Amino acid sequence: MFIPASQHAPDRNMTIAKGVACALVTVTIWAQWIVSTRYAAAVHLPLGWLGLIRYGVPALVLAPFWLRGGLLPKGVDRRLLIVMVAGCGAPFFAVVSNALQKAPAASAGVLLMGVLPLATAILSRLILKETFGAVRLAGFGLSLVAVALIGLAIDLSVAGGALLLLPLGAMLWAGYTLAFRRSGLTPVHATGLISVWSALLFVPLVVFDGFAPLTAIDPGALGWQMVAQGVLSGLVALVTYGIAVRRLGSSNTAAFGALAPALAALMAIPALGEMPDLATSVGVALAVMGVLLASGVVGFGWIGRKVAWAIGGRAT
Repeated sequence: MFIPASQHAPDRNMTIAKGVACALVTVTIWAQWIVSTRYAAAVHLPLGWLGLIRYGVPALVLAPFWLRGGLLPKGVDRRLLIVMVAGCGAPFFAVVSNALQKAPAASAGVLLMGVLPLATAILSRLILKETFGAVRLAGFGLSLVAVALIGLAIDLSVAGGALLLLPLGAMLWAGYTLAFRRSGLTPVHATGLISVWSALLFVPLVVFDGFAPLTAIDPGALGWQMVAQGVLSGLVALVTYGIAVRRLGSSNTAAFGALAPALAALMAIPALGEMPDLATSVGVALAVMGVLLASGVVGFGWIGRKVAWAIGGRAT
């Protein structure tokens, strides 16, 4: 039976709309996660407890999904599962959380989210043999310039090691993205598996720390970490990210990640009292444009039209 293309348009538009909505939710949660993790360091919540909150909550909520197939579901390559857990599970969380103890939120947004497209491109080139045009290469270049500016703005004697940990975190997340696409798992199932394995990895640290750190923290601050880390970052963001990748593709979803550095910088002003300096502000702006170019969503033609429009508007 022949179905006119016009009848397919509403379904396609709905698919795109849902993908865009999920991408916007994801990037907003990513930005608040950077700020929340910085705040956790300020109130001295240990890594073990922070990680258990981050992954324990979604592991419990999504237990029906991972219990059905087990911790090692049939048909899923074990190597892909390892990369997924390392890429956005406990190893990723440990690396980035340690970095966020010293790196300001605005700088962390650039060094993590700004480097992510470049890290994804490197892995795509090495694994998938993907090639890149001039526009995307220009985006990668802007990302590198943004990272350099952030490096100049940060006190290296205090946060020098953090500068290396955040790009490493971006590389781990890029590996997760590629592995997830190949795994065939649904976003909910993947989130459940990653969460339960990561929660188990943090249990030894929690046993070592004991319950004393929790009693020393304000209940309100602890409750916020439960919501920000466990519910929003641990559950909602991983599911919405997976849905966005399925509906929009990895490159288009990455374009929305360009908003994360700017959002993190804005959120950190009232939440942490961190006012970015000029170099950091320029770095954030370059990182946003770099991600947009690197994702292929914005090209030189688009930039030229906007510049021409701005000049024409001023002339009139």
